[in-house]
Amino acid sequence: MFLDLDGIGPQYAQLTRALKGAILDGRMAAGTRLPSTRELAQQLEVSRTTMLAAYEQLRAEGFIYGRVGSGSYVSRLQLASSQQPDDNATAPPTSRYTERARNLRNRGIAGMHYGLRYDLLYGDPVTNPALNAAWGRELARAAAYSSLRVTSSWGLPALRQQICDYLARRRGVQTRPENVQIVTGTQQAYALCARVLLDEGDTAVLEDPNYFGAYHVLVAHGANLYPVRTDDEGLVCAELPDAPPKLISVTPSHQFPTGSVMSLPRRLELLRYAASKRSWIVEDDYDGELRYDGHPLAALRSLDENDRVIYVGTFSKTLFGALRIGYMVLPTALRDDFNAAKYLCDMSSPAIEQAALAHFMESGGFERHLRHARKELKNRRETLIAGLQRYAGERVQIVHSPAGMHVAAWLRDYDHARAEALIAYAHDRGLGLHPMAPHYFVPPPRPGLLLGYCNLSSTELREAMRLFGECLDAVPAKTD
Repeated sequence: MFLDLDGIGPQYAQLTRALKGAILDGRMAAGTRLPSTRELAQQLEVSRTTMLAAYEQLRAEGFIYGRVGSGSYVSRLQLASSQQPDDNATAPPTSRYTERARNLRNRGIAGMHYGLRYDLLYGDPVTNPALNAAWGRELARAAAYSSLRVTSSWGLPALRQQICDYLARRRGVQTRPENVQIVTGTQQAYALCARVLLDEGDTAVLEDPNYFGAYHVLVAHGANLYPVRTDDEGLVCAELPDAPPKLISVTPSHQFPTGSVMSLPRRLELLRYAASKRSWIVEDDYDGELRYDGHPLAALRSLDENDRVIYVGTFSKTLFGALRIGYMVLPTALRDDFNAAKYLCDMSSPAIEQAALAHFMESGGFERHLRHARKELKNRRETLIAGLQRYAGERVQIVHSPAGMHVAAWLRDYDHARAEALIAYAHDRGLGLHPMAPHYFVPPPRPGLLLGYCNLSSTELREAMRLFGECLDAVPAKTD
């Protein structure tokens, strides 16, 4: 008899599970006589005591029965037909949210690659080996001094105060700790915005192109999405809908993915629109700290006189993605509603990590790391752009934006099919390229690429750009 043991736990338990599986899937039919414990123990090379224990467990659970002087037999089990797999069976009903989420689950970062030597992936922060050691010390300190009880769903007061101080210095946002909500990142912030502000069918304005995470959350929630075009000055406010939308999602400091910055006239126009329509603005400031031509721009929230802006920030881009700590600066009218939604979602964010981050910020470690990261990212950005100019030349148009963690570049004279062929060829050569088209509601007239530079050293970026040039030579815009 062949039995596949799973290797988990004592041998008798493994034997019990293996025999149950053989009975339930029909390999051992009802009435089948089992080998004796002595015989089966010899076949499987286990002790007879182990085999006896397995048989006794199966008898106790009713899977087998014994006949005096005859042996052990498989019981006749009255299994319901639903216990047998049926590919044609109708799945149990689920919510509309679940159906929409299921349809979206395969839509993540466009063109994801794995195991490539040079992957120009965007979104991951720069690696700083010194940060690992510093963070380890902060965690150890926090673990020694933190309470092990569940904290407030608002987040630790110490961290909220540090965020207030930081935003006032670096982003021009004046707020109080009671208006700061700690979340597990930008994605949870959007999920809470959808739950608090939108009913199914409500209108939400989204930039075109846009951050796919916001798109997914709003679609899964059942929002009626209203795309508004962006240009070199950010969201084109003149194209906002006449009917009041409940929510407007923008990335004004560094539009994702194009990199444009919303101009001051557009910012003021958007704020006037939101106030007149009684709409809420979600300002996603995902990498506003990372500017390389001077001080970071003030956030949209800093201009908001009517308290209509929900400011969303994250430490996943400035520190590391695994941290999973972000925050929201909430309008006073929404504080209690968001806190109630957060409590129902997960009660509170991890307390020890919050304590570690609060002390890291208070001690100056966070801003020292930011200075290092900005210097390193500026060097890598310049290396990537120099490589593009040298190896790609006029075949790409670089979008000027001295900020963020990626460079946007348009492919001259390529169509989308040819761009896909270029991406596939580059993948085979060990180079990961990522298209812009999936971030648009309707693909743009020409294809573009998002070229991330955080994951590769300057030396690797130079080699990646050389390889990119070879790929452009091998897959030109037009075939002969």
